[in-house]
Amino acid sequence: MSFNSLGLSAELLRAVRDQGYSEPTPIQTKAIPLILSGRDIMAGAQTGTGKTAGFTLPLLQRLATPARESGKRQVRALILVPTRELAAQVHESVQTYGRHLPLKATVVFGGVNINPQIATLRRGVDILVATPGRLLDHLSQKTLDLSHVEILVLDEADRMLDMGFIRDIKRILATLPQRRQNLLFSATCTDEITRLAKQLLNAPARVEVAHRNATADGIAQVVHLVDQKRKREVLSYMIGSREWKQVLVFARTKHGANRLAQQLERDGIKTAAIHGNKSQGARTRALADFKSGKVIALVATDIAARGLDIDQLPHVVNYELPHVAEDYVHRIGRTGRAGQAGEAISLVCNEEMKQLKGIERLLKRNLPRIDVDGS
Repeated sequence: MSFNSLGLSAELLRAVRDQGYSEPTPIQTKAIPLILSGRDIMAGAQTGTGKTAGFTLPLLQRLATPARESGKRQVRALILVPTRELAAQVHESVQTYGRHLPLKATVVFGGVNINPQIATLRRGVDILVATPGRLLDHLSQKTLDLSHVEILVLDEADRMLDMGFIRDIKRILATLPQRRQNLLFSATCTDEITRLAKQLLNAPARVEVAHRNATADGIAQVVHLVDQKRKREVLSYMIGSREWKQVLVFARTKHGANRLAQQLERDGIKTAAIHGNKSQGARTRALADFKSGKVIALVATDIAARGLDIDQLPHVVNYELPHVAEDYVHRIGRTGRAGQAGEAISLVCNEEMKQLKGIERLLKRNLPRIDVDGS
């Protein structure tokens, strides 16, 4: 199967070739023809499966025909995402694949000045990538008109519901035209997602490329049983003795992430922290330093569990297990992307055995365990 057989235009195939891709991933093979045909879809896909290109490419093709009305560009496609990082990455993907098309795209999210966003929207855009909160700010200030939207994408819909965005999403939906194409992407298929899909989608095609709540096949998962007091020492030893060059470490709280980052720095490991209290500039810098190799360990809260697109990330460590078992799937999905091998290590103390059991129930299997000496 090649991209040529999916019905994409010459301009889009050229952009795909520019990126060095020749064969579509399973989600792209299934989703692209359905979206091009105008169907609503409900897609279950982990991150790292190529789903962003899976909706971006056909969306660009459907919008490549000019709108009937002349005059200022109107927003014809709205892509809603849960986090600022994911918004920036999806916007970058739209720009990359749409570079040979006469379409304009922009992104709006919170944590940055709203005025440049207003100026860009006034000039007119075809495609808008947005987080729900900032989008509602623009709607309340009347700096945005969504009455011409032809395609709505809800990306990582399960994460948006986890983050409490359901009421915001419903308010946004009320401003959209009744007749439109709807594309819903979700890594997990909860009852809440099914309810949202029933309200939102019209006779949708189902696209599944991962089992319900499955983790990527290429991820080796292991649990190290270790006393809470020794976790930082064990983590430092692992990073040093195994000569890791890049590891994403998950902590449960913002304060805990900051403290762990400071401790790892004292151990001589270049570290940065990324969480909701950091400014957008600080988050962007930390991620850039991590991707470039200036920073070895990036300590994150669950805000970074989704939407961080890091090519070939070899290691993820759960310094603390998440309270919600599904978040484990999202966290370790940062590694083992697009067929690459990856390793997910969880440092688990006695107090976290309940969470571990919940994760194993979700995965329908027991994870291998290693007793760390002296714990």
